Amino acid sequence: MLGSAKGSHMIEVAIDSIRISLVSQHRIVMLKEIDADRQLPIWIGPCEADAITIELQDVKVARPVTHDLLKNVVSELGGRISHVLIRALNESVFYASLFIDVNEEVHEIDCRSSDAIALAVRAKSPIFVNPEVMDEAAIMPEADIQEPDATMEPSETPAEELDAFSDFVDSLDFDDFENE
Repeated sequence: MLGSAKGSHMIEVAIDSIRISLVSQHRIVMLKEIDADRQLPIWIGPCEADAITIELQDVKVARPVTHDLLKNVVSELGGRISHVLIRALNESVFYASLFIDVNEEVHEIDCRSSDAIALAVRAKSPIFVNPEVMDEAAIMPEADIQEPDATMEPSETPAEELDAFSDFVDSLDFDDFENE
């Protein structure tokens, strides 16, 4: 079973960022391939995004949240979360597996990708993606708009960009930001 989950064919990823949709309550977790530039965007709910963010930012909470509870249960029962796998994509839904090692016997448990990622972060376990999933759904990051054009001198900035920014700043009404 380990060979199918953690074999050399699986692609290891790390959390690159969590992004907020401007049109819905959903978030997107961006998983970046460890040895390449491809990224896998996975839509997740706000609660799961918060659970991942809390752990990534090392925020202390008064009581264990659900993912802390599950990690603690696994540990108390003598297991450890060895890794997670984003294993399939079907009709825009990602399917994941949580791999728990108990006395050197590995158990594969079906779960939502967001829950698998939240648990992997807490357990400091690697996250893997099936190559077929990565090939189907991965994207290449867009060039940073702050990067200078290769044809420009380093000290040059396009006048249109400065004009657009100046126009934006001039349009701001700072009275709107005052406390009432």
